[in-house]
Amino acid sequence: MQAFSTETPTLANLDLPPGKRTRLQRILYGHGPGNGTLLVLPLDQGLEHGPTDFFPHPPALDPTYQFRLAEAGGFSAIALGIGLATKYMGQHAGRVPLILKLNGKTNIAGDGDATSPQFASVEDAVRLGADAVGYTLYVGSPRQHDELRQLRQVREDCDRYGMPLVLWSYPRGSAIDAKGGKGSLYAQDYAARVALEVGADIVKLHEPDDRRDGAPAPYDTLVEDAAARTSRVVRSAGRTIVLFSGGEKNDDDAAVLRKVEFYMQSGATGVMFGRNMWLRPFEQAVALTRQVHEIMKRYPR
Repeated sequence: MQAFSTETPTLANLDLPPGKRTRLQRILYGHGPGNGTLLVLPLDQGLEHGPTDFFPHPPALDPTYQFRLAEAGGFSAIALGIGLATKYMGQHAGRVPLILKLNGKTNIAGDGDATSPQFASVEDAVRLGADAVGYTLYVGSPRQHDELRQLRQVREDCDRYGMPLVLWSYPRGSAIDAKGGKGSLYAQDYAARVALEVGADIVKLHEPDDRRDGAPAPYDTLVEDAAARTSRVVRSAGRTIVLFSGGEKNDDDAAVLRKVEFYMQSGATGVMFGRNMWLRPFEQAVALTRQVHEIMKRYPR
């Protein structure tokens, strides 16, 4: 197999306008591990999954729990929608960087023709003092044409206001299901390239699995281990900063730390933790986050 060498995208080697550079400087070096890596705490699960996500740990139902965790644990940013940002940012404003999610959906309907309508704007993000906006794109969905048109306006507004664009690039839909599924290397590799092509500054992806059934050539015969698959996805994102999902909500502490090390070794810039962090008791979650910091500090970007 041919060896590839790809320069990891960093603030120093990216061609960015001053507004985006200033905001990325804050989340990459002013907060979190502070060495050019990213540790993001998302709280969009109440919309995306419903209240059931909070049942295993009732204190997490109150969004102040996640804000306290983001501050005490030293996260680079918290990512959430406009309702939570306007109602709960409060005393944390300026102390916890905000990534404002602009779109989302419930999980009541199926993912066969998934779409994520927009309910907030880049102007809202500027007004709230956000350091980036987040947008979910369902790559491969029958509705992706609507989302791409919607994304065009978001990207133009981001350029106008100097706002970094974080893309949740999620393969979804019946066509994806028929070609190996959303977690396959084919799907995640495509999602990474789409993020680069549509102009995202940062992309959130999932670690690709080894499923090849139904995948188009050459993915149907491409046999690679987990490290090679994950590095391939990072390369496909090119000069888009890559974050990986932090894992499953039931992962124990050791599994979380192994995954962080693995993703950083694969060339990612950081990790986005959700339920597998805030479903833990508060002090345990803070302690685990600090262990994550120690790993990420070994991989300056």
